[in-house]
Amino acid sequence: MSILSRALRLNHSQRLLTVSSSPFSKNIRGDDVTSYPLQVLSEQENSFVNTVRRFATDVIKPVVREMDAKFEMTEAVIKGCFDNGLMGVEIPEKYGGPGSTFFDAVLIIEELAKVDPSVSAMVDVHNTLFVPLILQLGTEEQKQKYLPKSVTGSVGSFALSEVSAGSDAFSLKTVAKKDGDDFVINGSKMWITNSGHAESLLLFANADVSKGYKGITCFMLDIKTKGLTVGKKEDKLGIRASSTCPIHFDNVRVHKSAILGEFGKGYKYAIECLNAGRIGIGAQMLGLADGCFNETIPYLQQREQFGQRIIDFQGLQHQIAQIRTEIEAARLLVYNAARMKEQGLPFVREAAMAKLYASQVATNTTSKCVEWLGGVGFTKDFPVEKYYRDCKIGTIYEGTSNIQLNTIAKLIDIEFENRT
Repeated sequence: MSILSRALRLNHSQRLLTVSSSPFSKNIRGDDVTSYPLQVLSEQENSFVNTVRRFATDVIKPVVREMDAKFEMTEAVIKGCFDNGLMGVEIPEKYGGPGSTFFDAVLIIEELAKVDPSVSAMVDVHNTLFVPLILQLGTEEQKQKYLPKSVTGSVGSFALSEVSAGSDAFSLKTVAKKDGDDFVINGSKMWITNSGHAESLLLFANADVSKGYKGITCFMLDIKTKGLTVGKKEDKLGIRASSTCPIHFDNVRVHKSAILGEFGKGYKYAIECLNAGRIGIGAQMLGLADGCFNETIPYLQQREQFGQRIIDFQGLQHQIAQIRTEIEAARLLVYNAARMKEQGLPFVREAAMAKLYASQVATNTTSKCVEWLGGVGFTKDFPVEKYYRDCKIGTIYEGTSNIQLNTIAKLIDIEFENRT
């Protein structure tokens, strides 16, 4: 069992809380009924965050530039994510997992993104989209088949988007036609994260076109299923090491036992899963912004112009203070949404706000950091330009910023209607 897995299992014990980022940290009684600050972590959480940080620094950081240039994630990094207990975080011990929490997964996603958002994206999709649906909806047979290997070495993928089904996700054209006890699947998926190295995937296809979106059904497939082919990797602007490929289905035959959950409920499952997944993307963007900021400030403390450090110029100090404030505000939004989900509270609005704002903060932070660094910030010899390229996806996948705004506005409307 990995060090991280042991730490995650310990995390269910009584919490002795510390503020990890403050020089004035102090122990707080585990039985204290006081409401704690959102960013306060337990000793166990701090322990596994440090474990993730060491892994990211020692294993991922040395190959970030190479993976970005080749737009390919090394097998050592993928294997390391499994070996260090970063995959299948919420999977119960019964199936070989640590049986930890959604908030723990969010912390892992954030920490990895500080070093490489590409690796964070792989872990995020596996932990917040693929695994949770199986945990929630899978039969015992399906869980036994997919969950143990999702902890030990099998990457999962989530196949929803198509050429004609982006923000309008339920206008998908992939169909699953019933043929006896089987379904025959035809169509194509686009922009599928993890598809280049996934062994399993959740596929959303319309199994009864006459019912419109209410015919959409979720199927569980192995990537090597006959008739299923993964296309060429996209040569992307950012998160280049994260594989993003089309997937084609040519008379792919699956038994009805491959259906996850209920027939015709795929649209409902996708919405609910993506609502939670947006917290994961918020965490990724938070970590990205924080990592970029952390790479930049030491340079500003050392670089001198006009006889003084760059960081001593008041105009720059104000910009730095503004960015750091935005990063901390994003952290509060992300952590709050994650803790609300974990407590079983309504969290859809908070998740949309967290993703929206964290992606905006990542965009602003990376842009400012490039400017503060000047010429070196514009070169690939310094890591900041990569953060600048990586951040843009945060405003696009798992619901564009405009979709988040729509969601927030609709929920505000409902909130005020209910007040009358």
